[in-house]
Amino acid sequence: MRVTRSVIPNLFTLANLFCGFAAIVACFEGHLDRAALLIVTAGVFDMLDGVVARITRSTSEFGVELDSLCDAVSFGVAPSAMLYQAMFHDWHQWGLLLASLPALAGVLRLARFNVQLTSMEDKLYFRGMPIPAGAFMIVSFLALWLPSNELPEAWKPGATAAVTVFAALAMVSTIKYDNLPRPSLKSLRQRPVVFSVFFVALVASVITGGKALFPFMIVYLIGGAIRHLVVFLRDRSEQDDSIEEDDPDPFTM
Repeated sequence: MRVTRSVIPNLFTLANLFCGFAAIVACFEGHLDRAALLIVTAGVFDMLDGVVARITRSTSEFGVELDSLCDAVSFGVAPSAMLYQAMFHDWHQWGLLLASLPALAGVLRLARFNVQLTSMEDKLYFRGMPIPAGAFMIVSFLALWLPSNELPEAWKPGATAAVTVFAALAMVSTIKYDNLPRPSLKSLRQRPVVFSVFFVALVASVITGGKALFPFMIVYLIGGAIRHLVVFLRDRSEQDDSIEEDDPDPFTM
């Protein structure tokens, strides 16, 4: 077996998968806080594998496919298991169906991304919310907001179901969502507003012990939808303005 430099980023990708598997085990052992931390750690490894692949110049189609398979477990199956254990296990068949939505939507999202991939370069936008973002939205809600007293008990089942459904729909939608900017001067010059927003969100999440992550993910989800709607309406208006009116028929005047 020939060892190449592509092994290094692939090890980070496999570490992502290990964290996802450990999160699933933690869920069914009743340790939801540990599961949430493991899913976030998987997200760190998911970011690092791409960075390391570019540094070592070892990006490849194999790496993309491996990354998608690992993401499906860590950010699809693991959050679904966490949802089932935290809320939906008492809902019987409907609970099983609801809990599976992030896994189903995430796998569809990854399959669509892979068949539409045309370049190994970083994209500025993704079509549909990235699966790690959907996982962070669900996990931050389950770990930090669902157990708190800030949300009335009567609202918690409905709020959990709403977060689940909206995260799944955002992943399989065609709405354009910003890619996470790389921590570099190039990213800052290229997209200063997006870079600043993500930096503020990161700092706020650290300061609040992660509690600010869920509100930020809601803003991310809604902001992408609003921008998509504005662009759609603007393009439709421009198309309507470009259509020439028919000349009047002289025989009907």
